[in-house]
Amino acid sequence: MGLFDFLRRLFFGKPAAAPPGGTAPPGSRRRTRAPRRRPRLEPFRYGRRERAPDPAPPATGDPPYRFARRAARGRWLDLAQDGDDGQLAELGLPRFRTPEELAAWLELRPGQLAWLAHRYAAKHRPADARKAHYHFRWLRKRSGGVRLIEAPKRTLRAAQRRILDEILARIPPHRSAHGFVPGRSIVTNAAPHAGTRVVVKLDLENFYASVRFDRVVAIFRRVGYCREAAIWLARLTTSALPANMPFAGDDPHSVLPYLSRHLPQGGPASPALANLSAYALDVRLSGLARSFGATYTRYADDLTFSGDEKFLRGLATFLPLVSQIVTSERFRINRKKRRVLRSNQRQVVTGVVVNERPNVSRAEYDRLKATLVNCVRHGPAGQNREGRADFAAHLRGRIAHVQQLHAARGAKLLAVYERIEWGGEGG
Repeated sequence: MGLFDFLRRLFFGKPAAAPPGGTAPPGSRRRTRAPRRRPRLEPFRYGRRERAPDPAPPATGDPPYRFARRAARGRWLDLAQDGDDGQLAELGLPRFRTPEELAAWLELRPGQLAWLAHRYAAKHRPADARKAHYHFRWLRKRSGGVRLIEAPKRTLRAAQRRILDEILARIPPHRSAHGFVPGRSIVTNAAPHAGTRVVVKLDLENFYASVRFDRVVAIFRRVGYCREAAIWLARLTTSALPANMPFAGDDPHSVLPYLSRHLPQGGPASPALANLSAYALDVRLSGLARSFGATYTRYADDLTFSGDEKFLRGLATFLPLVSQIVTSERFRINRKKRRVLRSNQRQVVTGVVVNERPNVSRAEYDRLKATLVNCVRHGPAGQNREGRADFAAHLRGRIAHVQQLHAARGAKLLAVYERIEWGGEGG
């Protein structure tokens, strides 16, 4: 014991022993901070209307319709009696209950419909890739990792397109959803965040693959279809990988997100179904944003929030609450892509600069201008490095995007575009 400790004990007595956990005794210079409690969402316990569970389907001695499901003891289930024709009529949706009625609406034979849905395959899954109704292709992400593109073949694509045009297009998504919605775009998604103190960007991981078969069935049930029709519609618009699906490279984990039946990225109906599956997510996140004085939009799997200085100071509380909501809605945030952009940084939302007003980035403008100038000087064939079938229309679309954000810059690009000599090269 040193001299200093001896004098301290002489005048002040023996210091109290530290309690368990390492907390410093009273009078000590060491200050401890109370552990920070993670904010938690409290359930809304009143005013909620719980949806009654579906009643048990009636069972009959004979099949009530073709492709009916078997029940116990040689009986058959009738799943075509619990639809809501009034709700279907209110939304202007086509009415069908049985697989044969659905096949007639799709202008298919009943056997073709069963073939498309893998009715007789084990677990409704194709035995190998040759018998699947999708073309499968692994695509490398710019941010790392891979995603699976599942493009339906001709017959299934036509059926999905009709489901999209005559059913899903008539069901409105949430007003916060801007991706793949008529009349909305990356510009309408970015504009509400222009001129704000802070922009927060989050990304949903494996967005399409996270929407499983049961959620798609629930979407069709919610709009009024009976269980039988909803199950068949869901089988037509979801995908199940064949048993011999090759991995991406040598990574066996690449197929894990796609093992359950899910929405295929590449199907015509998938974006609309993904928007509808995220309706509850949009409701909850928009409500949370309003409570913090912030703005919320979603473009496919990109979530964007923005607000003032007060919102910036509240992010430590806000972000954990967002994570809780996303998890409870059966999605997952890709934490590697989280971005908090303050007003002194370049704030980009779905490719649109929003620091002061929606604008095109200078780098994007310069790249497009250089391409157009090279088309004028050397001809467009040498600039079509991606082999686009209609390169002229592609360039015209990019110019229209710039015009939408900055009229003066768009006019300059259009003047250069009009000097290109196309000949037979897509003009």
